[in-house]
Amino acid sequence: MIAFLRGLILEKHPNQVIVDVGGVGYDVAISVSTFASLAETGRETRLHIYTNVREDALQLFGFLSADEKFLFEKLISVSGIGPKLAITALSGLPPADLVGAIRSGAVEQIVRIPGIGKKTAERLIVELRDKLDLLPASAAKTQEKPKSAFNPAEEDVISALMNFGSTRAQAEAAVVKARGEDNSFEALFRRALKLVR
Repeated sequence: MIAFLRGLILEKHPNQVIVDVGGVGYDVAISVSTFASLAETGRETRLHIYTNVREDALQLFGFLSADEKFLFEKLISVSGIGPKLAITALSGLPPADLVGAIRSGAVEQIVRIPGIGKKTAERLIVELRDKLDLLPASAAKTQEKPKSAFNPAEEDVISALMNFGSTRAQAEAAVVKARGEDNSFEALFRRALKLVR
């Protein structure tokens, strides 16, 4: 599998770059974020590569940073999101903003990305919110405040409420109001659930 390319940029477009590596031109799909940071045509570039193998095609997806590649791989792990839609998502929002939207449950921000509807946005949030903690601080720094506002049990309650259809904001407000003497997951969840219904 191709995991990395270093070569000269032959052509570049907002969603594609052709890289000459030892006389072989590799056609690589890229996000707008990567395109904006690429060197000029004729200059050298280094790209982290995700190789997508299908029966009818071999596709290369390139990223200037390992963080963006990591986020791409997390996106395609979600049911209904293929590599092309993941690149579209990374083009629709800068990686740090996309991580922020997923962590905070901002469905309305995610659905602005072409090709992503409400159900897909909600699935992204539910499946990836807790998996993005592995991102380096540079990509996840927008998350520091939400993480410190609630303890782990409260975060679990917020997640459970969202699984029942609440928005992140509704779930957070309910948890704040539901705090009491017994703040175990079960007790807090039952009190908070009454507040969002």
